Amino acid sequence: MKILFVNKFLHPNGGSETYIFQLGEYLLSLGHEIQYFGMEHEGRRYGNRVSAYTSDMDFHGGSKLSKLTYPIKTIYSSEARRKIRLVLDDFHPDIVHLNNFNYQLTPSVILEIVKWRKETSSECKIVFTAHDYQLICPNHMLNNPSTQQNCQQCLGGHFINCTKSKCIHGSAAKSLIGTMEAYLWNSIGVYNFIDTMICCSSFMKRMMDSNPMFSTKTIALHNFVPNSEWKETKKKNYVLYFGRFSEEKGIRTLLQVCKSLPDIPFIFAGTGPLATAIDQVPNIKNVGFQTGGNLEQLIREARFTVYPSEWYENCPFSVMESQLYGTPVLGADIGGIPELISVNRTGELFESRNPDDLKEKLLTLWNSDERIAGYSRNCREITFDTIDTYCEKLLQIYKK
Repeated sequence: MKILFVNKFLHPNGGSETYIFQLGEYLLSLGHEIQYFGMEHEGRRYGNRVSAYTSDMDFHGGSKLSKLTYPIKTIYSSEARRKIRLVLDDFHPDIVHLNNFNYQLTPSVILEIVKWRKETSSECKIVFTAHDYQLICPNHMLNNPSTQQNCQQCLGGHFINCTKSKCIHGSAAKSLIGTMEAYLWNSIGVYNFIDTMICCSSFMKRMMDSNPMFSTKTIALHNFVPNSEWKETKKKNYVLYFGRFSEEKGIRTLLQVCKSLPDIPFIFAGTGPLATAIDQVPNIKNVGFQTGGNLEQLIREARFTVYPSEWYENCPFSVMESQLYGTPVLGADIGGIPELISVNRTGELFESRNPDDLKEKLLTLWNSDERIAGYSRNCREITFDTIDTYCEKLLQIYKK
């Protein structure tokens, strides 16, 4: 098959980029033809034969002139339509697999795909993987960044609430643009042209299904994990948190609990705006951002990991990765997290934003060597999709 991946960034930037690059390389190894469309920027790693990309758009900087045109470009991009048409005419894909495209590429690329499909009598299908809640929430998080409270007020198409609450960067102007973008593309039904919407959790699927237009198109399919051999590892005496040091990740709640349990050693691996607050807690060792073998060793040797998120997480790789390496997880009961933990087999759950419940569950688990050992053994039976099993399912979606 000929598969065109569409994503705003074509360099390592986050989860969606990791997703499309690993999928592309694996599908290429199976004999499929793969190309990519997105923005041109320094460090771009993947692309297309005709070198057609949109201009790099940095909404946090740029010249005064570019800032004046951003409101229009974030809603509709004639450049994106023109450039993707060059790729379509050259590549003739069987599948266009959309990922993160709003604001930089804009849904206008869908209009061009549909136009090209009609003019060439192509049976090219449009598949979309939702990496966040962008199509139902203009700030893509279902969370008000000013109050740090989860929010579902825009569900059902009530996007004006984004403007009322200044949900995009705390700015009334940016929030208004996001609101206009959402109303425009939903009102003209552009997302009706998407054949299948892949949601990386059942929770996300339920949220997406709040839009009747999406409910017949969505399927839940958890993300894949890398192939990893089982290793018997001697546990060390610490609890591990690894990830971003930020409010929505529940770090302040976790810090409160850490301070109340001075005899339990914690290791934090990551980076973020709350790093200074972490460094002030005596029983926390901040090892900074870790990757590769160093991170794997930290995970494998931890007695258990804690994932205290306070926003509607979709399919956090950290939760899967911990169990994959034989380390139980104490996770917040929110979003897609409960779908990834087999309670009382590979980990436990606590009420998100509840420091008392977190402290009780954490202390009980810390004092139960037998329970930790049992959970760790059970992790060996984890059946998360690896990239090969995931791609088997993905190809069936493509062919459906």
